[in-house]
Amino acid sequence: MTDKPTRPVRPGPLAEGRASDPYRAGIDPASPVVPTTGPSVWNIANYLTIFRLLLVPVFGWLLLAEDGLDPAHRWAAFGVFALAMLTDRIDGDLARSRGLVTNFGKVVDPIADKALVTMALVGLSVIGDVWWWVTIVVLVREWGITAVRFWVIRHGVMAAGRGGKVKTFLQTFGIGFYLLPRWTLPFPDVWDRLAAVSLGAAVVVTVVTGVDYVVQALRLRRTSERAGRKRAERAARAAARAQRQGP
Repeated sequence: MTDKPTRPVRPGPLAEGRASDPYRAGIDPASPVVPTTGPSVWNIANYLTIFRLLLVPVFGWLLLAEDGLDPAHRWAAFGVFALAMLTDRIDGDLARSRGLVTNFGKVVDPIADKALVTMALVGLSVIGDVWWWVTIVVLVREWGITAVRFWVIRHGVMAAGRGGKVKTFLQTFGIGFYLLPRWTLPFPDVWDRLAAVSLGAAVVVTVVTGVDYVVQALRLRRTSERAGRKRAERAARAAARAQRQGP
C-alpha cells in the first residue's frame, strides 16, 4: 500500500525557511504538507495572548465589584482593560515583525479579544450601563463571524480588513468610556455623550462589517482553489458515470 501523495507547498517565504505567516506566504491552507521551518508556539507573542486571556476574569471581577458603583474598582477595571488591549496591539506587532505568526496564535488571539469584549459588554449590561440589545447585537456578530471563519477555514483564511480595524478601534473607545466612573469626572454629561456616540458608532460598523464578512465567506467557498478542485472532481465523476452508462 503506497502512501497518499501530498500536494506540494507553493513557494513563499516560509517554504524558503524564513518564518512568516503561511497564508500570506501563499501556502495552501488545505494542504496536508506542514512546513517544519515555522516559529515555535512557545513565543513571546503567544505568551502575551495567553496573558490577555487570563486577564479576562480579573477584569470581570473588578467591573462587577460593588455592583459597578465603586470608583476605585471601576478605575482598576478600566486599567486592566487598557492593559489587555495594549497587549493585543503588542503581540500582533511582535508576531508580524519577528516572524512569530503561528496557527495557535491565529486561533487563540481573536478568542482572547472576543472574550474580553464579551466580559466587558455583559458586565456593563448587568450593572445597567449598556442596553442589553446592544450587547446581544455585538456579541452575535463577534462570535458568529468567528464561527464563519472556521466554516471556511479549509478554503482559506479571511484576513481582517480595514472595516474590522475601525470596528475594533470604536469598540475599544466606546467600552473604555463606559468603564470609567464618569459620574466622578468633571462634566459627566460630556463623558456620557462620548461613551454613547463611540459605542453607537461601533455597533453600526460592527453590523456592517459582519454582513461584509458573510458575503466574503460565501464568495470564498465558491471561488477558492479547494472549491475548484471539488467541482472538477464532481464533473469527472459525472463524466465517468455517463461513459459507463453509454449512449
